[in-house]
Amino acid sequence: MHHTLRVLWIAGLLLSSLAGAGRAQEKVLGADERFKADILVVVAHPDDEGAVTPYLARAIYDLHKRVAVVYGTHGGSGANNYGREHAAGLADIREMEARESCARMGIKNVWFLDGKDTASQNVLNSLANWGHGANLEKLVELVRLTRPEVIITSLPGVFIGENHGDHQAAGVLATEAFDLAGNPVVFPSQLAGASAHREIYLENLQVWQVKKIYYFPDGNDDKQFSGTGPSYSIWDISSSQRKPYWRIALDAATTHLTQYPEDIERIQKLSDGEAQKMMRDPETAWWTEPETLVFGKSYFMSKATEDIFANLQGEPNHCPGLSATTQRSSGVTTVKLGGPWGYYQSFREAHCLGALHVADPPELAETAGTQVYVPLTVAHANNKALKLQLKVEAPKGWKVTSGEGEIALPAEATSEVRIEIETPKLAASELKASGPQEIVVHAVADGAPAGDIKLRVQLRSHGLPQ
Repeated sequence: MHHTLRVLWIAGLLLSSLAGAGRAQEKVLGADERFKADILVVVAHPDDEGAVTPYLARAIYDLHKRVAVVYGTHGGSGANNYGREHAAGLADIREMEARESCARMGIKNVWFLDGKDTASQNVLNSLANWGHGANLEKLVELVRLTRPEVIITSLPGVFIGENHGDHQAAGVLATEAFDLAGNPVVFPSQLAGASAHREIYLENLQVWQVKKIYYFPDGNDDKQFSGTGPSYSIWDISSSQRKPYWRIALDAATTHLTQYPEDIERIQKLSDGEAQKMMRDPETAWWTEPETLVFGKSYFMSKATEDIFANLQGEPNHCPGLSATTQRSSGVTTVKLGGPWGYYQSFREAHCLGALHVADPPELAETAGTQVYVPLTVAHANNKALKLQLKVEAPKGWKVTSGEGEIALPAEATSEVRIEIETPKLAASELKASGPQEIVVHAVADGAPAGDIKLRVQLRSHGLPQ
């Protein structure tokens, strides 16, 4: 009996050893396909996804594409027009509104970064307040997790319109993530660890190269973006849903009650005919017809106006080097528009976005009766100290309050100065009749012309501060 038990015990050990050997030979698990996306939408606030939902309805319901959304903030600094909650309480509500809106579109995978909702038109303010580096790292992680073919995001640039700095920041981070997620030396702790036991702090993701990036603008004049990318009719009828894409998008938008309660309640009472009439009127339509997505760039050779999903493989598109005209001359002092405009010039050069549409001359909208400032970047000849003279041509009734005259600048590579101008208060009728006004700053450095800087400004009744 003792011998029989010993035989059974040894047999058990052998079976256990064989089972362990079998487990050791199991295949390595691949990426979690539940989170694979064809399109990753990167926006700033809950409700910003609505800028592209007519196209997303087409992609999801009739092209059978998988879509995920990343929000840069929770929207806690926005208005609450529906209840009393503000700040963190409002952020909790807006997150739920966004998740429900996405769910109505069939979008299940939704993430939020930790950016702080920042009310200004200056992208640099938003990047600073968001915690640029930490949120870029998180976004690169989400790109590597979702492995999208295409990113759609806000246009990083300054235009007359809402021109929200947070919207621009979302576009900046998305562009940076497009370029960085495929680089194995960027945030390497996110990448593959060979052992789940000894390398427990590595995420075991893999690098991923997004193929294309498209932008949607934040300006009032949509016509300026005609021909800059593919266009899609919001009036096309979904073959699977039997309704126009704008209708699907509008139904999804009605969850955002904290932002548009009166509009939503009015829309929900409209008949189909009344809703169609609203959407055909340019003054009341929620989207332009057609909806144009601004082409940013493609990893493979592709034309701007081709379909979003065209040319997702092929010959890599190499970014040309910077031309000699973009290089700063060390022997000549130059003065150029600085602040967000100067940043974007460097940003476009760094990210191979030379073909991206830019307002020319530079422009901005500002509330009448407030100050407009013109930031200037002075590049010193041979890093020497210099005397800078600035003379301003301002519209009639506008008053230069700071920055004009002679300024002594220390020996350094670049200096930042700015002109401040007080704008007049205007009645609603005057604002409606007035168009953009031009400011011109004439710069002279040590007696030699250093540049004429132009900024076109549209006054309006209200809006975000500069």
